[in-house]
Amino acid sequence: MRTLFFAPFVAVAMACSTGTLAQDAAKLAQEKACLSCHSVDKKLVGPAYKEISAKYKADKGAEARLVKKVREGSTGVWGQVPMPPNTTVSEKEAAILVKWVLSQK
Repeated sequence: MRTLFFAPFVAVAMACSTGTLAQDAAKLAQEKACLSCHSVDKKLVGPAYKEISAKYKADKGAEARLVKKVREGSTGVWGQVPMPPNTTVSEKEAAILVKWVLSQK
């Protein structure tokens, strides 16, 4: 019974936090220099976030793998230019960034 009582409050809190998550992630992407090589909707040095989201849309394990790639770097997935490791990005920050990237449509 308590679960049913709190369910509407949880739903409202989640809906309100979505906008904040996007704002926080966009700010984090800027602070961590992600936007030096990526943009939301066009290819720069690396692929656009919308391209990444589309590529991994149906991949259930993508989030964990992409968090690892953000932190450790990657090569050969999107061409010859490697993505260097982002040693200043914590695992928590990488998870926030990846969730935001995968939410791009």
